[in-house]
Amino acid sequence: MSTSESKGGLLFALGAYLMWGVFPIYWKFLIDIPALNILAHRMVWSLAFLLVLLTVRSRWSWISKLNRKVVFAYFGASLFLAANWGTYIWAVNAGFVVETALGYFINPLINVVFGALVLGERPRKGQWIAILLAAMGVFHLAFLYGQVPWIALILASTFGLYGLIKKMSPLGALESVTLESALLFIPALGFIIWSEMEHSYFLGGDGLTQTLLALSGVATMLPLLCFAAAVRRLTLTVLGVMQYIAPTLQFLIGVLLYNEPMDATRLVGFILIWTALAVFSVEGILTRRARMAKQEALVDQGQNMV
Repeated sequence: MSTSESKGGLLFALGAYLMWGVFPIYWKFLIDIPALNILAHRMVWSLAFLLVLLTVRSRWSWISKLNRKVVFAYFGASLFLAANWGTYIWAVNAGFVVETALGYFINPLINVVFGALVLGERPRKGQWIAILLAAMGVFHLAFLYGQVPWIALILASTFGLYGLIKKMSPLGALESVTLESALLFIPALGFIIWSEMEHSYFLGGDGLTQTLLALSGVATMLPLLCFAAAVRRLTLTVLGVMQYIAPTLQFLIGVLLYNEPMDATRLVGFILIWTALAVFSVEGILTRRARMAKQEALVDQGQNMV
């Protein structure tokens, strides 16, 4: 990989995580619109943007790969994605930005649990330690702080299940998101039409509201496309460390910009989870370095035998 590709990958990744990180500000501008309406617009406008993008890039050959099993799998993925998006939008505008950040902090650890339960993967010792620390943090928030972090758990689990289905499905990132958006397009559009008849949130809204709803598709897909470009240019180790930029920004926005509560007792729960993530990240980096060193040693050994 060239230096220019690596720098480009870093810029793409930074752009994706920064956009995801400031998403709460975007949705807060639509605080007077019900979360279901925002979600429906997000789905409809996302599909419109994706169809234009696929047409420009002439990427329609994937349709021939579709069958009942594939469509059913992505329909399940679309439901988990919709649940994730809807929960996130509602939580942000209900004043739970900090808890949404918590959900995306613990998502990598949830992925490890799902991998063990569903795919038969065996977590390493360091990963189990990280999971235990995170569980202690959630326990602290639930029982000592007195508030079960349901929003965080729903966000982490729905996104984890979404990723699990995608991992076992054949389409690429752009094509799969297009199919998922298409499968929910009719109910989303129907809900918008019904809602406009009852209460004209879009047509009766001001210029800013209309613009933000119409651009919700671009706002949704642009960071995803940047992330897809970054994946092709960076190692998973780099991406694994950078993925915490988004929830960190969300956390800071919730506490500093929207003045959400963060007392010492609640902070202890977050510190336990942050410690878990530090253990998880360092363990992952060390494991990958050990594997690379082992592979290089095997290559050197093979060359010496020739």
